[in-house]
Amino acid sequence: MRIIVAAVGRQKQGPEQDLAERYRKRATDAGRGIGLRGVEIIEIRESKAREVEKRVMEEAIALTTLIPDGAVIIALDERGENLDSVTLTDRLKRWRDAGRPTAVFVIGGADGLGASLRDRADLKLAFGAATWPHQLVRIMLLEQVYRAATLLAGHPYHRA
Repeated sequence: MRIIVAAVGRQKQGPEQDLAERYRKRATDAGRGIGLRGVEIIEIRESKAREVEKRVMEEAIALTTLIPDGAVIIALDERGENLDSVTLTDRLKRWRDAGRPTAVFVIGGADGLGASLRDRADLKLAFGAATWPHQLVRIMLLEQVYRAATLLAGHPYHRA
C-alpha cells in the first residue's frame, strides 16, 4: 500500500520541514517488507479566491485530483475521530490486507477541508480538540504513520 499525504500549502524550509522529512523517511524505511510502499508528500497551492467557500471548494477539487482510484481517503478534520496509535494502525492494516492500493491522508487549508471531499473520506481523523498549526499537523501525522509501520513490523518503537 502506497501512502500519500496531500496537503494544502507548502511547508517552509526549517526545523519543521526537517522533522517532517525525517519521519517520512523513517516511515518509508520501516514500511519496506510489510506492504507499505513509500510515503509521499504532495503539496498544492492555497487558493487565492477571496470568498471562503470558493477557496475551500477550489482546494478540495485540487486535492481530489491527487487521489488515485481505489484509494482509502483519510481526512484530517477537527470533527473527526480521535484514534489511538494502535487503532489507526489496525485500520491501515485492514485496508492494506484488503488490497487497497493507496491510503491518502488529506490536510485542508487554513479554512478547512471542503465538504465534498470530507464526505467521501473513509475516515475522518482528528488530533484532539485543540487547533494545531498545519505544519505541526503534518509532523504529527507523519510520526503516526511511522509509528504504524513500526507496530506492523513488530519494532519496539511503540510503547503503550
